[in-house]
Amino acid sequence: MNRRAVPKHDNSQPLVLSPANGKGRNTATNGLPHLEGPDRRKTQTKRSLRVFKFGGTSVGDASCITRVAGIVRSASPESDLVVVVSAMAGVTNRLVEAASLAECCQENAVADILKQLRQQHEVALNATIQSLDEKRCIARRMDELFEEGDRLCKGTTLLRELTPRVRDAISSLGERLSVLLVVAAVREIGVAAEAIEATELIVTDSSHGAADPWLDLTRDRCQARLLPTLKGGVVPVVTGFIGATAEGVLTTLGRGGSDYSAAILGAALDADEVDIWSDVDGLLTADPRLVPEARTISEDSYREATELAYFGAKVLHPKTLRPVLQHGIPLRIRNTFFPENPGTKITPEGAPIGSTVTALTAVSDAALITVGGPGIAGVPDVLGRTLAITRELRADVLLISQSSSQNETCLVVPSSLAKLTVDELRREFAQDLAYEKVEDIAVDATVSIVTVVGQKIRGMFGVVGRAFCALGRANVDTIATAHGASDCKFSFVVAKKDMQAALGAIHSEFRLGALDSHTVTEADFVRRPCAVSQDSTSCCISAD
Repeated sequence: MNRRAVPKHDNSQPLVLSPANGKGRNTATNGLPHLEGPDRRKTQTKRSLRVFKFGGTSVGDASCITRVAGIVRSASPESDLVVVVSAMAGVTNRLVEAASLAECCQENAVADILKQLRQQHEVALNATIQSLDEKRCIARRMDELFEEGDRLCKGTTLLRELTPRVRDAISSLGERLSVLLVVAAVREIGVAAEAIEATELIVTDSSHGAADPWLDLTRDRCQARLLPTLKGGVVPVVTGFIGATAEGVLTTLGRGGSDYSAAILGAALDADEVDIWSDVDGLLTADPRLVPEARTISEDSYREATELAYFGAKVLHPKTLRPVLQHGIPLRIRNTFFPENPGTKITPEGAPIGSTVTALTAVSDAALITVGGPGIAGVPDVLGRTLAITRELRADVLLISQSSSQNETCLVVPSSLAKLTVDELRREFAQDLAYEKVEDIAVDATVSIVTVVGQKIRGMFGVVGRAFCALGRANVDTIATAHGASDCKFSFVVAKKDMQAALGAIHSEFRLGALDSHTVTEADFVRRPCAVSQDSTSCCISAD
């Protein structure tokens, strides 16, 4: 990694009086008064270090923020805590909408959105915080942030251009606002806390909108900034979703990136556990909106959880497990609204249960692109050229399949990038199209990917056949499949209209709705005739 000189953090903050003892302390508090906590350095036994991340629904309004503060207070006596917070639910979407409207010179609409967001945060502030001094302090800082947002939007309107850098700056305001409310609520109930913006901690590249962290520099920053705070008995409350380049330019980690932020901080601090708090009980065997029988998975492995996150399970950001995987740090998914539930624990190996199907997931926001035709066999490196285009566009390839004759290549990409990908592919193969070697580059936006995830299922006899038998009985046709690259999942493409039926059929076939979703293993399988075949010798594997 090319390391650049990291500018020193500017500690030129106003001297703040501590309510505890009246002594001045020079500390970065984002304009909030600092509250001293107990001196934990006197504790003889080593305390565990945990990172808590609270999502948008967890901090959605005043009552939610108060509940979060209570969870922090309950956990703080036994563990050192670093808290990461998202924007209030829906706020980032509104900010991105305001930025887009500003580019279109819709000044009144932008002003309306910012006014509504200001009112939303003021209502939460007034309902959460009783201290007048604290309210005034937070209100001033909120005013500064909304003024910053207004300036950025007006500048965008003036230039009629929304740059990625400005989009990041506008969309980051939600986290920078919510951290003020959460830290004040935690203090309100007597727990020492300090608001810290992640621009001080997470060093990234300059890929605005989807920045990647520089973990070595981030580790140095986190340990220098957060460890002294923790040793002083104070809970750092950090903005999720954002970071900054080594030069200090704000970046974002991608939508839903607060999970990723928590994992990065956990790895940088060698945390004992990272807890992701949201509005679900953990990883589920399927999306309960599509499969009502879906149940919570008590323990899962890194690999399985990564596949679930990548292929549509919205409980985790797809990149979340990367940092903790390298350090073997357990990650737990908990429900803010039912904190007594244990949730799902994600560990390096998962539950010690052998080979089994664990869960299903689906991606409906997808498009199937086909590069095909009989003449394509003579075109050199079709697959390599196709993947090079997707790499240049930073388009995730969710699934890829090629016919044995190499006459046809199919790939699935997010719907939002389908048109751009097809346009670039047509430019890439323009000469071949002119000579009719490639008959068509087509796109189908009416598809979904269904993925079956489980431990060691590649070597588990009959799993794929059993799944496709279940699809046949449900009258669901598969359009493309991908199997073998991973020993813990296989995927297939179906028509979007068939997605729910496909999920329900396979979920039922593998009995994932049972009270213990891990009870079905290879040892439980017996052979029985496949219901979709008239040939009694055709069979699939079934749980008796």
